[in-house]
Amino acid sequence: MPSLLLSLARGAVTSPFKRAGRPGATLPADRHHRPAAPAAPGPLAAYRRICAFPETGPLPVTYPHVLGFPLAMRLMTGRSFPLPVTGLVHTWIEITAQRTLHPTDRIELTVYAEALTPHRRGTEVTVVTEARLADELVWESRSGYLSRHATRTTPAPAPAAPGPAPSHHPARTTTPAAPGPASSHHPARTTTPAAPAAPGPALPAVTEWRLPADLGRRYGAASGDRNPIHLYPLTARLFGFPRAIAHGMWTVARCLAEAPQPDPAHPLHSVHSVRADFRAPVLLPGTVTYASDGTAFQLRGDGGRVHLTGTTARTAPEAARDGRS
Repeated sequence: MPSLLLSLARGAVTSPFKRAGRPGATLPADRHHRPAAPAAPGPLAAYRRICAFPETGPLPVTYPHVLGFPLAMRLMTGRSFPLPVTGLVHTWIEITAQRTLHPTDRIELTVYAEALTPHRRGTEVTVVTEARLADELVWESRSGYLSRHATRTTPAPAPAAPGPAPSHHPARTTTPAAPGPASSHHPARTTTPAAPAAPGPALPAVTEWRLPADLGRRYGAASGDRNPIHLYPLTARLFGFPRAIAHGMWTVARCLAEAPQPDPAHPLHSVHSVRADFRAPVLLPGTVTYASDGTAFQLRGDGGRVHLTGTTARTAPEAARDGRS
């Protein structure tokens, strides 16, 4: 597995030489791979513990993203990646599992950058992680990472003539076709994705979690993501945070682990798709409230501040496919 610490060091060196928002920016066509292999038992067990997933059973739906993150860091800290990795903010993630995966499954991982899109606060890049089992795509995630920079504003369009109010639909991210294995850079796509939906009304509170100051260090040890903003107050202050902040992917995983578990008689009745939007950092130590209506979920802090929103969908037992079949 690529070294995350090496990637972080490389990112610190290369970031000052990159300028976000540069006209004509291109994305590297590189695809980074991890050969087919089962999940290592030790790190997986530690991940299950820190996120409160069951000690045994299927692979947590978020875990292939953890396995692929070192590849994503290698991609984003490479010379040809157009955005500085320092200050890059994970803003959203979508996960789709085509089948239930198990720790013994020998999954192959591929990571690549799919699109650059303008954002009101800068430029956002979509990074794709794919998992294959015997050459079949069985799991994929798309993540948005925002590089903040000054943007040019355009005059607001003239008001339209009065008419019926438009209907509002949940935000969806357009999925362009995956780039081919070209050896050169491809022009960065600039299609603007729909903005995430507003947090909406408060969901019913389910439980409260008291998060310790060392949560970032413990999750970092389990996942390999030892970004300084998650470790200590001193290292977090170097990047503008008053204290260390929780990993966004820990908040997603912890919410999914808290969701009602499937009936043991139907072990395949599990989450197969997730959309989560990271709205505000969770400072450590701290207290947060997990809220859910069974499909949508939120993580709220003091004063009702919303840190995370998300939705899930589950497979029907008769429709699910087991990765071991």
